[in-house]
Amino acid sequence: MSAVEKATEIVHKLVSHGHQAYFAGGWVRDFLMGLPSEDIDIATSAEPPEILDLFPETILVGLAFGVVLVNRGEHQFEVATFRRDEGIKDGRRPESVSFSTAQEDAQRRDFTINGMFFDPLKREVLDFVHGRQDLERGIIRAIGDPQVRFFEDRLRMIRAFRFAARFGFVIEQATQEAIEENAAYLFPSVAQERIWQELSKMVAYPRFDLAVVDMHRLMILKEIFPELAHLHLQDLRHRVAPFSHFPKQTPTLLYLAQLLEGLELEEKITAAKRISAPNREIRLMEHMHGLFPLLKQPLKRDVKTIYLLAHSGTDLGVKIFTAMLNPGEREQFLGAVHQFFLDNQGHIDRAKEKRSL
Repeated sequence: MSAVEKATEIVHKLVSHGHQAYFAGGWVRDFLMGLPSEDIDIATSAEPPEILDLFPETILVGLAFGVVLVNRGEHQFEVATFRRDEGIKDGRRPESVSFSTAQEDAQRRDFTINGMFFDPLKREVLDFVHGRQDLERGIIRAIGDPQVRFFEDRLRMIRAFRFAARFGFVIEQATQEAIEENAAYLFPSVAQERIWQELSKMVAYPRFDLAVVDMHRLMILKEIFPELAHLHLQDLRHRVAPFSHFPKQTPTLLYLAQLLEGLELEEKITAAKRISAPNREIRLMEHMHGLFPLLKQPLKRDVKTIYLLAHSGTDLGVKIFTAMLNPGEREQFLGAVHQFFLDNQGHIDRAKEKRSL
């Protein structure tokens, strides 16, 4: 049984006991866009004790906020009571919630494209925030007053760029203005690890380069990387231009290292640690920092070059460096690399063996 079928069973059980229940949020957006998804959240008028009575296979994750996880085999579904958030003070979470209606629940969500519901029994979309219209027009728009939405959760400012990067949508003007006005308040409300998580998702999307440019234009990139505060927008566009040619497996930190081009290695490491980048990616960045200067010149047949090229991340490094070259340089460079490996295969194999000891 698919995730949709199992989630529909949960909705049916809730409805058969006199409650309203719908699929909510991102799944509805993806469904309308024809994108497959098994990440289904359910919103309901049932309150937590009623949900617990109906579904014994439940994990309590946020009972005070009306949120439980219902297990169905290998699938888990977040089932949340319709609510209204109250008393936001820290830009992260409400002080309390009160249970409400589907219409009010929609109003507390972040963006219109994420604020719709779907009734899987009637096969109907419930749209109280004009999300379907914005989805068709390709617009990221905060629900209601964007100032209020970003005051409730500062991370939503970063999420706006992530959705823009993923779908190729445009951030609506009032939402842009609110991001620019609130950018300086990103920290300390948002934990640095959350920034890393958002960026790690964003780099996988085809328009990450454009999202970074917009983040800089709207003054939020410098909050994450103060090192870029005085970088001209045109210079940033030049730095992100190779992103679309980076290999798909490129780790997040190597994109960010390109953003921080020109800094000393220790400065890059400081920036990486500040946003809680994993140590394995920091070590790879250190390797690339030593490798790239060698790739910028005709390949030398010396021990240092061979040692660096024997590293497990070398193929990736060569591909990333190649992405930074113009077409004419690219063909010549790849020919030189190929010849270097042919001429030095024995030395390279010995260096790899030495590394594995």
